[in-house]
Amino acid sequence: MANRSGKEATLHQTILSEIEGRIVSGEWAPGFRLPFEMELAEQYGCSRMTVNKVMTQLANAGLIERHRKAGSFVRRPHAQSAVMEIHDIEVEVNSLGLPYAYKLLAQRKRKANAEDKSLMSLPAATPVMELLAVHRAGRRPFCVEERRINARAVPEAAEADFSQTPPGQWLIAQVPWSTAENRIQAVAASPEIARHLDVPEGTACLSIERRTWSPAETITFVRLTYPGDAHTLVARFKPAQGTA
Repeated sequence: MANRSGKEATLHQTILSEIEGRIVSGEWAPGFRLPFEMELAEQYGCSRMTVNKVMTQLANAGLIERHRKAGSFVRRPHAQSAVMEIHDIEVEVNSLGLPYAYKLLAQRKRKANAEDKSLMSLPAATPVMELLAVHRAGRRPFCVEERRINARAVPEAAEADFSQTPPGQWLIAQVPWSTAENRIQAVAASPEIARHLDVPEGTACLSIERRTWSPAETITFVRLTYPGDAHTLVARFKPAQGTA
């Protein structure tokens, strides 16, 4: 009896480790239906009860969702951002237990246009670095980054290799800022954003627009667009003195 109990415990850990590894690595992407419990029990040569315990543990850990009759599915990670902070997207992804990847899609230096004047209060002809990138969590796109950097305030940006280092990480490490502003809204995915996020056009998304300033001028404007069902914003604050 003790040997059988020990064997079941070992199989439990084996099944748990293998399934968890496939989910965390992205091999089994969000929405993927796992094999049914009877199939897994047959595959591993164990009791269905052992498999059921594994599934319960995975569900409690937030890795899968169990639906009666339909089966078990890989749960889509739900990320959280602090509204009042400038955060590192790689840290966000890693906090979900997923591998992070980044790809620069476009980068160009140009002169400020009317939209830059509106978004960043830049005079005409100010040099601007414009970038487009996608951040990934496992095998799925996590968010699209559309960024403009004031190259007069940050001339080093013109020579930076943003194909290897995300611009947000680079700016946090290189450029001091004194003020930041977040603007948050729900948007429908445009054809371009939908393509980069691998979602249908018009999908509800969460857009965070951020401006940061040095004491002298605007440093950068960035728009981060996330699939709306996979991201939550969190704010923690205290009441002002004398308020209820």
